Amino acid sequence: MPELTRTPARPSAATPEDSAVARPRTAHRGPGTTARRRLRAASLTTLVVLGAAVMLFPFLWMLITSLQSNGSGISAPSLLPRTVSGDGYRSLFHAVPFTRVAVNSLGLALISTVIQLITSSMAAYAFSRLRFRGRGLVFGCYLATMMVPLQVLIVPLFAEMKSLNLVDTYAAVLAPTLASGFGVFLLRQAMDGVPRELDEAARLDGAGHFRIFASVVLPLVRPALATFSVFAFMASWNSFLWPLVIIRSPEFMTLPLALANLQGQFSTQWNVTMAGSVLGTLPIMILYLFAQKYVVQSVAQSGLK
Repeated sequence: MPELTRTPARPSAATPEDSAVARPRTAHRGPGTTARRRLRAASLTTLVVLGAAVMLFPFLWMLITSLQSNGSGISAPSLLPRTVSGDGYRSLFHAVPFTRVAVNSLGLALISTVIQLITSSMAAYAFSRLRFRGRGLVFGCYLATMMVPLQVLIVPLFAEMKSLNLVDTYAAVLAPTLASGFGVFLLRQAMDGVPRELDEAARLDGAGHFRIFASVVLPLVRPALATFSVFAFMASWNSFLWPLVIIRSPEFMTLPLALANLQGQFSTQWNVTMAGSVLGTLPIMILYLFAQKYVVQSVAQSGLK
């Protein structure tokens, strides 16, 4: 019998329908989809611009009011000043010893910020890296201090400062700011994100806790340190109630107290008051401009608002 040979089947020509099925289909974006996306982007941009305008309006009014002349009868916000003058800034330095109170506030804010960075970072390292009995309970007590308002602590703090003979001194102003529960919480969250393998590698090289803290952990949490520095500086710079209670002498007066003294009982020179407010806002703006990159990076990494 003749041997049957099987010839290989030739591939059939692909039909247009088969090619359409084989090729991945791409989403077709018609003109309606593009218009909706542009409308959504325009609406979001408009909303952001309106929000920024609402937030910037008080600062704009403050600046414009500070540039009006004395005796212009400022009683309501005005974006179109009658005259532009520097009388408010000249009168400010005659009304209060502005240079002295600004130096007081700046020195107290810097010292308070540095001390809080040291104490909060060390406590955060202990809570993040050390294992000891009652760690969770002690950390909970730190968090509980964030829920107690300063108004509740005014009387016991004043009694304590009086017993230590620190009333009407710089030390009394600084004493309540030596530690910060919020700083410990923020820095601990940042240190928990640092891999512990780096600690083990440094420990194999003979490093102790202080070396690991200073050379390994702190450089990796610089965004959190910068963020806390801004918050601590703002809190000390804008502090009003505690300095009002503890300070008696004019030479120890801080900037918020000096600005409060500019408001009279029956009349107030608003251009002078706003001039002081403008100058008082500048240090915080400068600090934030330098630390803005680290603040945004810290918020993005930790997810804290």
